Amino acid sequence: MLALLFLLALLLPPEAGAEEIIGGVESKPHSRPYMAHLEIVTERGFTASCGGFLITPEFVMTAAHCKGKEITVTLGAHDVSKAESTQQKIKVKKQIAHPNYSFYSKLHDIMFLKLQKKAKEDPSVDTIPLPSPSDFLKPGKMCRAAGWGRTGVTEPTSERLREVKLRIMDKGACKNYYHYHYDFQVCVGSPRRVRSAYKGDSGGPLLCAGVAHGIVSYGRGDAKPPAVFTRISSYVPWINIVIKASS
Repeated sequence: MLALLFLLALLLPPEAGAEEIIGGVESKPHSRPYMAHLEIVTERGFTASCGGFLITPEFVMTAAHCKGKEITVTLGAHDVSKAESTQQKIKVKKQIAHPNYSFYSKLHDIMFLKLQKKAKEDPSVDTIPLPSPSDFLKPGKMCRAAGWGRTGVTEPTSERLREVKLRIMDKGACKNYYHYHYDFQVCVGSPRRVRSAYKGDSGGPLLCAGVAHGIVSYGRGDAKPPAVFTRISSYVPWINIVIKASS
């Protein structure tokens, strides 16, 4: 188990190590109104946190490995250490992880969180669009990741939302990840730059031209890029089925 946590430190919620922003900048307050901060009570009673993003007033999308015994979502936040007037705290009614998610291979690391009540949309809380099934993100494109995770391997998590610009890499850059699957995952972050999502950012979005194309999944324990993100376009048919079934 210790070896697994070391090798996949970026994949798991904070008490074990999850992704965070390294080499980025603080976001303009409330400029990303779809961002969600997840407070998680694990099955063992520990507390952890992940990122997520609002795709409908009733659903937040995140990573399947962020599943817990109980989750509370905070929307409209910039500084999560404060009770900002813009914040909406909503408990999660149902967690719907992809049926083929594997803890060991980390494939299909995608999950819906159905909220107990619909979020109230305003300038600080809004949804973000998803790609179409044919909108396949290709290498070379520059995108951004955002979250409240650590700003360094030995640094604490950030209280304020941060973001970082990252390059989409060719699948060969992720060849050292044994279970990497190009059809379902995106290889993100140039090895030449000390920029990455890191511990605490798991479940957050990969943002490309105003569309959520990926979900922070896992990476190296030392935070060296590239990292692996779930490719959202591959799951659009499943996403539509879940939303329709829950409406």
